[in-house]
Amino acid sequence: MSFENLGLSQPVLQALALKEYTQSTPIQEQAIPVLLQGRDLLGIAQTGTGKTAAFMLPSIDRLVASDKRPQPRTCRMLVLAPTRELASQIAESARAYGRFAHISVATVFGGTSVGKNRQDVSRGVDVLVATPGRLIDLIEQRFLDLRNVEILVLDEADQMLDLGFIHDLKRIVKMLPAKRQTLFFSATMPKTIRDLADRFLTDPAEVAVAPVASTVERVDQYVTFVQQAEKQALLTMMLRAGFSERGNMDRVLIFTRTKHGADRVMKLLGGNGIGANAIHGNKSQAQRERALAEFKSGKVKVLIATDIAARGIDVSGVSHVINFELPNVPEQYVHRIGRTARAGAAGVAVAYCAEDERPYLKGIEKLTKAKIEVVPLPQNFLAEANRIKTSRAPVVIAERSEERREGPRGRPAKRFHAKPSRTPGSSGRSSGGRRVASAR
Repeated sequence: MSFENLGLSQPVLQALALKEYTQSTPIQEQAIPVLLQGRDLLGIAQTGTGKTAAFMLPSIDRLVASDKRPQPRTCRMLVLAPTRELASQIAESARAYGRFAHISVATVFGGTSVGKNRQDVSRGVDVLVATPGRLIDLIEQRFLDLRNVEILVLDEADQMLDLGFIHDLKRIVKMLPAKRQTLFFSATMPKTIRDLADRFLTDPAEVAVAPVASTVERVDQYVTFVQQAEKQALLTMMLRAGFSERGNMDRVLIFTRTKHGADRVMKLLGGNGIGANAIHGNKSQAQRERALAEFKSGKVKVLIATDIAARGIDVSGVSHVINFELPNVPEQYVHRIGRTARAGAAGVAVAYCAEDERPYLKGIEKLTKAKIEVVPLPQNFLAEANRIKTSRAPVVIAERSEERREGPRGRPAKRFHAKPSRTPGSSGRSSGGRRVASAR
């Protein structure tokens, strides 16, 4: 549906036209008319479906319609996000959408100057995008008051709970006026999230554009069973093949479970001549912003991240997501692979599964109600792996039996080839198939 048919004001439509956005996504089509009426909303949607515009566009119109000015040290709309990267992206979108509505926007999150945060909110701000920890710091220091909040948005609520923000959320909500509009968005809906929504929302409309925890349909998913010590060699081989003239890797996002693991993978790739950056909670804000900027621009084609950064990475053109380590929380898998196949493009997600990670894989397949296609190691993997620099020098990898090269339950697995590339609306078959990895 065209944005012009959703009841949005002319300044907002003008901002959308400037960004060349004309057609709404399903979440926007369903949410915008409801939010313009002032109702609370529970939105369930995967990442990359246009949630930010779904709540920001009608909220800007409502702020303008109420014709109020923010008082000093207050905000009129509060958006809570779990990570710095996501908060920064939401604020960037808010500024773009509110360009002709003259809406002021500020961000408050860790890793930035507290003094600048105080200055940004000192005169009052229409839209404040924040992470819970830094927001509470400013409130406790009496540099911010939430008594005038008209609209509250909880974005990626399930991630906030995963990161332990539940107590901060409850504290923040108690500081808000009872009369407000509350918007609650989550990509998954476990019982804990449903209970939290019931506490925060009043007679909400509910919008769901995809089954709970479903994965992006345009992502081709694969898993390779490999020993933990062999993963670095497999990753190096895959990237070398993918970045070659015959390869098809444009931008690759790699996930590890720990910060140390992300740094280790980055250093080992660098030792093998593959440039990469890492982004995680131990990096300074400047380092995180620089790594993300270089990834977006294509200057560095490989970015290694932990789950804390998974939902804040909204980069078009991520061709591959590699789960170097499977997440121990199945829902995180959904968010990880949602970093590819964005804006109508196709994508590939590859998982490396060690023996001790098989329970994690089982949990992921149970949650998503789908079996992930198994692909074996490359035919010459052992010989090539022993020539690749890894954490052990020299690398000695034991010969494996044919049984180990098979997929689960002894079935021979297919060679490691992705499905052919496709464009939205095509049949998904083309003569020039996409190759995920090859040792050739």
